[in-house]
Amino acid sequence: MNMHKPPQSIPEYLEQLRVALTGADPALVQDALYDAEEYLRSELAEQPGRSEAEVIASVASSYGAPDEVADIYRDTEVKVQTALRPPAPKPRTSLVGRFFGVAADPRTYASMFYMVLSLATGIFYFTWVVTGLSVSLSLVVVLIGIPLLILFFGSVRLLSLVEGRLVEVMLGERMPRRPLYSARGRNWLQRIGDMFTDVRTWSTLFYLLLMLPLGIVYFTINVTLLSLSLSMIAAPLLVWTGMATPGVDNFGWSVLNWSNDSGLSTSFPLIATPLLLVTGVLTLFASLHLFRGIGRMHGGIAKHLLVKTAQYS
Repeated sequence: MNMHKPPQSIPEYLEQLRVALTGADPALVQDALYDAEEYLRSELAEQPGRSEAEVIASVASSYGAPDEVADIYRDTEVKVQTALRPPAPKPRTSLVGRFFGVAADPRTYASMFYMVLSLATGIFYFTWVVTGLSVSLSLVVVLIGIPLLILFFGSVRLLSLVEGRLVEVMLGERMPRRPLYSARGRNWLQRIGDMFTDVRTWSTLFYLLLMLPLGIVYFTINVTLLSLSLSMIAAPLLVWTGMATPGVDNFGWSVLNWSNDSGLSTSFPLIATPLLLVTGVLTLFASLHLFRGIGRMHGGIAKHLLVKTAQYS
């Protein structure tokens, strides 16, 4: 039963909806508030002779009261997430099963690909933010910098949505699918002020700048661990299949020794090749666990910096 007083204005409706969604995912709350304001504003525009209270009352039966809308969004979210979530790997109870079972988790490979992609996105985000801020701020004194700064902040919010989609699809972290509306009915000077005082503006800028060092770290970890583990797996297989020729080093040990046209060579005691293979396999699966863990960690970072959780504004 709805115990709230019927909202008399759109801000009251949105506040009641926000309260009704208490405890829900912040990204879901942002989407629900965006949709509700979009719908109510469009209805108000189509009925110019009526007040906000009259419009809200007239659409209550079709769109729903705030608590009803909140329940609908919660139910829909469960269905959508169930449909979009990749098939979960078969649960494994043993330690060995859990260790090697990481290879059956689609999120492992999505996280691995995101770590590689993050270097390219990090370079682009960093370049865009540094260039946009420097150009627009340097031109503020001649006034043309003000509209450029507004456009730049708008582009930053767009980039946050794009990055959010990458994070949600690859890392599985629920991110906003709608932009965040600023308060309506405010003049352009107030809107500019809102851009500077909105914490999420600066947290988003910080995230976009942070992506460059994170992208470098992620890319380095990914390439280094994969190269190391795969080379340790490949070396014994090359010897056992005859593609690499064992030789003898200067100390008389039997070694795994092969070279290419450039003269580069690699050697390892032949007797230790089984151990090298096992070490390579263990390193590879440990790396997959690390990649998946980094993906989860980065999803949390993106959620914290790109999603506004305090209140609707």
